Amino acid sequence: MKVGIHPEYYPEATVTCSCGNTWQTGSTMEAINTDLCNKCHPFYTGEQRIVDTEGQVERFYRKLEARQEYVENVDDEGASVAPAELELSELGLPARALAALAGESIVSVGDVIERLENGGQSGLLAVSGFGRKSLIDLKKAMRARGHEFPGDVEST
Repeated sequence: MKVGIHPEYYPEATVTCSCGNTWQTGSTMEAINTDLCNKCHPFYTGEQRIVDTEGQVERFYRKLEARQEYVENVDDEGASVAPAELELSELGLPARALAALAGESIVSVGDVIERLENGGQSGLLAVSGFGRKSLIDLKKAMRARGHEFPGDVEST
């Protein structure tokens, strides 16, 4: 071992966490500061923090809001009030899907239902620029508003 090339070793180095916990260890530094330790790390304490990735909370609130609007639009007998007049732009569909449908003069829920009754899913899929993903999104949005499609099973 060469003399003079190794750092000084401190057998009683003090480690201090931001939570206030301290302990002794061996190190080449006399004092070490850290942000997390086994006393404050969520894995060890069991306290998991909710991290909102990609707006999951906002999407939940939008779904909740859509459901609340539907409940407010249902009359006492349970029938939906004026569903056919609902504009597709109010369903929160992507702009590309809305533009494709608008190109075929499909701008309301009533137009979509009419197209589905006359031609089924293939009637909507025949619209240029409107694919299966857009159809699934459209059906989900319409179901969230209380519309049902008899004999149709949604594939997701």
